[in-house]
Amino acid sequence: MIRQILFFENHFLDFYKVQDEKVKFKIKNVLELIRQVDRVPEKFLKHVSEVDGLYEIRIEYNSNMYRIFCCFDKGNLVILLNAYQKKTQKIPLSVLERAKKLKFDYFNRNKK
Repeated sequence: MIRQILFFENHFLDFYKVQDEKVKFKIKNVLELIRQVDRVPEKFLKHVSEVDGLYEIRIEYNSNMYRIFCCFDKGNLVILLNAYQKKTQKIPLSVLERAKKLKFDYFNRNKK
C-alpha cells in the first residue's frame, strides 16, 4: 500500500524547518517508510492511547527523540498535524491538546 502524506496547516513544517540536516534526513526516511510499508512497526508509528484515531510517528536520532502527531483519512492519507522534541516519558499536555484540536479541525474542515 502506498500512502500519501499531507501536512495540515504549517505546524509540522514549522517544526521541520528548524531541525538540523541530519534530523531532517532521519525524518524523511521514517516518513518514506510509513508511506511505503503496509504494516509499519510500532517502533516508528504508535497509536496514542489517550486519543481515538491519533498516532505518533516516532523518530530517534543521537539519543534525541522526536514525535510527529498524525491521523489517517480515507484509508491511505496520513495527515501530519504537529511535532515536538520529546524530553520526558509522558506527552506534555499542551502538545497533546494541540494535536487533538488540530485533528478535530482537520476533520471538521474536510467533511463531505
